[in-house]
This record gives sequence, structure tokens and C-alpha cells, in this order.
Amino acid sequence: MSASVGIVLVSHSPQLAAGLRLLVREIGTDAVPVLIAAGTGDGRIGTSSDLVRAAIQAADRGAGVLVLPDLGSAVLTTRSVLAERQRPDVVIVDAPFVEGAVAAVAAAASGADLRATARSAEEARHVRKL
Repeated sequence: MSASVGIVLVSHSPQLAAGLRLLVREIGTDAVPVLIAAGTGDGRIGTSSDLVRAAIQAADRGAGVLVLPDLGSAVLTTRSVLAERQRPDVVIVDAPFVEGAVAAVAAAASGADLRATARSAEEARHVRKL
């Protein structure tokens, strides 16, 4: 099997990101790297460009990396990191945090490429719950 798209969850809250990672790992396989970049370097609520950079590097297995931020400064921090060194194989997606992560991991686990994985995450915005 070829390398899977890596997924990075960027959140203000380490607990939120860890819980979501636990959920999506039940859906995906060990072949889908799901990394988190959450909180500050000293464990407070917030975001850290160093943690985002490290998570992207760790998630990269050769098929690209999808980065999914939760909101606000997580988006700004991610954009800042990606602007430092633009790579076509690392993309940020505008998707709901939980639903987008679930859809992305399911797509990556099925062998989807980076573009299809990103599209799956973004399309999760339109899935109705009720």
C-alpha cells in the first residue's frame, strides 16, 4: 500500500485535539498519520507555530499533509506557517473541525489522494445532522 495523506489537527485546546484524534483513529487505520498541534509550548490554551511546523513534518509520509484548524488564531497561525514555505503538498482546509476530521481520515484511510481528502473534509460542511 502506498503512503497515506497525513492529517494535522490544529486547536487551541490540547484536550479537544487529543479527543478528536482518539475518535478519528477509531475510524482510520494506523496507516493514516493523525498529528495534533494544540495549545502553546508551555501547555496553555492557544496556538504555537512551532507545534504546527513539527506536526506537519511528523505527519508527512510522502502523500501530502492536510491541516485542519479549529478557529480564530489556529487558522492565522496555520496560514502563517504555510506562508513561510509554500508547498503544494501541504494544504489548509476550511471545514468543520470534528466532521471535517472524520471525513478526511475516512478518505485518507480509503487511499484518497490529498486533493480528494481535502474535498471530503470541506464537503462535511454540508452534511445535515437532523
